[in-house]
Amino acid sequence: MNRVEEELVEIVGKEFVFSDEETRKEYGHDETEDLNFPPAFVVKPSSPAEVSSILKLASRHEIPITPIGARTGLSGGALSIRAGIGLSMERFNKIIDIDERNLQATLEPGVITQVFQDSVREKGLMYPPDPASRGSCFIGGNVSENSGGPKAVKYGVTKDYVLNLEVVLMSGEIIWTGANTLKNSTGYNLTQLMVGSEGTLGVITKIVMRLIPHPKHDLLMLVPFKSAEKACEAVSAIFRAGITPSGMEFMERDAITYAMDFIGEEPVPLAAEDQAHLLIEVDGNDLDALMMDCERISEVVAQYEAGEVLFAEDQTQKDQLWKLRRRAGEAVKAQSIYKEEDAVVPRFELPALLKAVKEVGKLYGFRSVCYGHAGDGNLHVNILRDEMCEEDWNKTVKVGIRELFERVKKLGGTISGEHGIGLVQRDYMDIMFSASHMELMRSIKKVFDPKGVLNPGKIF
Repeated sequence: MNRVEEELVEIVGKEFVFSDEETRKEYGHDETEDLNFPPAFVVKPSSPAEVSSILKLASRHEIPITPIGARTGLSGGALSIRAGIGLSMERFNKIIDIDERNLQATLEPGVITQVFQDSVREKGLMYPPDPASRGSCFIGGNVSENSGGPKAVKYGVTKDYVLNLEVVLMSGEIIWTGANTLKNSTGYNLTQLMVGSEGTLGVITKIVMRLIPHPKHDLLMLVPFKSAEKACEAVSAIFRAGITPSGMEFMERDAITYAMDFIGEEPVPLAAEDQAHLLIEVDGNDLDALMMDCERISEVVAQYEAGEVLFAEDQTQKDQLWKLRRRAGEAVKAQSIYKEEDAVVPRFELPALLKAVKEVGKLYGFRSVCYGHAGDGNLHVNILRDEMCEEDWNKTVKVGIRELFERVKKLGGTISGEHGIGLVQRDYMDIMFSASHMELMRSIKKVFDPKGVLNPGKIF
């Protein structure tokens, strides 16, 4: 290992190789529960050539190597569970080009998502995917997990914006996966294979993203409901009424009260009977048309026991309401260590999913707090540890999660909508896939990583 450290120093310089306990521990965790797996070394390259040399070294010595981004993930995808080399991509932080003529941008994977969004917004353009951690997460992590966020309901997820990727393979070869064009039917779609592959097939060093014009107007409304299930029922009804919101977020009562306590703000008073809220946004270029959409939404939700609808009066209030939703995850974590499940079902089945979550919780003795991207049928189920003993937390709860996922499959859904499989969900993959299907995916992994050293122990 001393020789390995010497080789790493030769590649990136002494100041970018770390083996001290404090740094290793810092880079050994993400936001997944309270897990920590320190790598033996943390290395911070700044060029594809350096990444290439590091991957060759790892392959030659058969040392596990784990790509590490901003460490905001919730499935343990960036955890160095077999020690080895932690490959931090934080120095790849440049927006290389914003092409206003072709509505695309080229950037490195260590660019913070919100920084990228703000940069293109200044030019009247929009990059819609906006995970809750957009103020700290990296674009590269978004690509690796195929992240979504509130605007996915109208605009799609990360995969819908990736045109081309520069990737370093385990052989050290540097390739582009596609072309910087809107259409490409030339060979296998390696670009989309890399998106969502969770750092198991190669290391992304450049990304070409498609952009769209930024809409001129948006309106935001917060709708309270006396029943969480009724709130979920209203979601599908809004779409069936011919309206496609640019955001439709669900928060049950505990999620919104925890968030208010956490941020120290109460942008809206909660009535005693309010059990859930929908945060609904519409956007576009015709303000009158958006007002009509809001009126129609109000008519629809009134049929599902909705309370008085709050319309955000100005940008400050809009920011307050979005802050409430975006900080919900941190707020729940401040209450207790939790396991966050990321189930998604066809939109109409959302009430059945919520009901299943609560029924399984009663059966297996755990408390849950739910919120999520209701417009996509995507529910984030936060299972709180509270005072649960070690055995129940590590065994009984897992049995309950398996039953929940089996119900999700019966509803036509799947076990991860945007957080990936990583470490903590891999034991449930058999629910969704047959043995032959799993072997097919393992075979793809072997082609890209024949020695099995790149982000090992993830997905499978």
